[in-house]
Amino acid sequence: MKYMLMCCFDEKQWERLSESERADIMREYAEWIRGLDASGQHLSSTKLQPSLTATTIRGGGGPAVVLDGPFAETKEQLGGYHLVECANLDEAISIAKRIPTIPFGGTVEVRPLEEAQPA
Repeated sequence: MKYMLMCCFDEKQWERLSESERADIMREYAEWIRGLDASGQHLSSTKLQPSLTATTIRGGGGPAVVLDGPFAETKEQLGGYHLVECANLDEAISIAKRIPTIPFGGTVEVRPLEEAQPA
């Protein structure tokens, strides 16, 4: 089953980390992804640009409205994702717990993908 691991982190906290700390975290990410590649579980990963670059399209009974910025004001912002193939939720959680930003206050939402049904 495929799982999306959505990584959230406080962008202000990220900026407070030293350049060296951020580089160390990104090296750990690369190593973590290499391990998932080796196991065949890694399908895709992407780091997002800062939330200030976001554009939101909002509906609600009328024409869609285009807004600059993220969808909602939150303490944490979606910073990237990982798409993984796992036998079950427990395995996906085990993988998510090893994401390098977790020790620095990161949050990961683990969510199964809804598989397309054949027509």
